Amino acid sequence: MVEPRILVELGTHSGVSYCSFCEAINELRLPTRSFAVDTWRGDAHTQSYDDEILKELSAHHDEHYAGFSQLIRSTFDGALPRFEDGTIDLLHIDGYHTYEAVKHDFVTWLPKMSDRGIVLFHDIAVRDKPTFEVWRLWEELKIEYPHFEFFHSQDRKSTRLNSSHANISYAVFCLKK
Repeated sequence: MVEPRILVELGTHSGVSYCSFCEAINELRLPTRSFAVDTWRGDAHTQSYDDEILKELSAHHDEHYAGFSQLIRSTFDGALPRFEDGTIDLLHIDGYHTYEAVKHDFVTWLPKMSDRGIVLFHDIAVRDKPTFEVWRLWEELKIEYPHFEFFHSQDRKSTRLNSSHANISYAVFCLKK
């Protein structure tokens, strides 16, 4: 089992994945400190949104996870100085999904990763949206690093999730070669 000392999520939006991480940390009583980084303003993929999303997430977060978790309202680059090099054990990259953006996120956050670091990418299999290009970076990285992929499809008929959540795909790799 992975027991990260520091977990960082880049791109949190309403907090579904982040709160799942926090719930696991809580349930397993891990000594993990976790941080969600987002502007909570939106982008071309999520569209812009008001402060209500952050307000709702903060209320839930503060009630359940404030003892070990922090929501950081910042750009990803702006949050970099908050973390020392070599300290992040688990990094979830789920920001803007263009090739250039996700590569920039990976390259700029890589020095922050520990020697046991694991990076988790969201939407590696989305190829039907022209500007979703996480898959391109993933194709490059999986040549260089030990990795695995997992895919999860949700039946839209039985959930209330919108179509942007219909196919969830992740890629994970370990920084040890």
